[in-house]
Amino acid sequence: MTAETRLFGTITIEDEKLIVFPDGIIGFPFMNRFALIRDEENEDAAIMWLQSMEEPQFAMPVVEPHLVVSGYNPVIDDENLLPVGSLKEEHTYPLVTITVPADIEKMTANLKAPIIINMENNRAVQLIVEDEYEVKHPIYETLKKRKEGTAC
Repeated sequence: MTAETRLFGTITIEDEKLIVFPDGIIGFPFMNRFALIRDEENEDAAIMWLQSMEEPQFAMPVVEPHLVVSGYNPVIDDENLLPVGSLKEEHTYPLVTITVPADIEKMTANLKAPIIINMENNRAVQLIVEDEYEVKHPIYETLKKRKEGTAC
């Protein structure tokens, strides 16, 4: 599949690499197909992008939650994971969305609404967890330390 995107220009993604959200994402139920885009020049970069294949203007920055908060392990009701099919722990790939305001030092991750991808079938769901995780968890300093190689 080929798509013209605002941030990345023309991208081509093999159909089997598309991430499909059967129920869409929170706030955008009509967006179902996404490409996970990584920085090809820096494989260690923490931030990736979920690029909508239906809406070229829409791309969300995401990060693996364990890179920004130690011990992230929200309680998720199995019923909420039904759209991704049978999910084994070794095929579970969680992500959280990032908000980057004008003042980059105020960058946050939404730990309350993780994205769970079943890497075996590339089906995904975004859900809201009942745990005490924050919607706006500060991550700038954590990512800065990680980039400098001084993260714990």
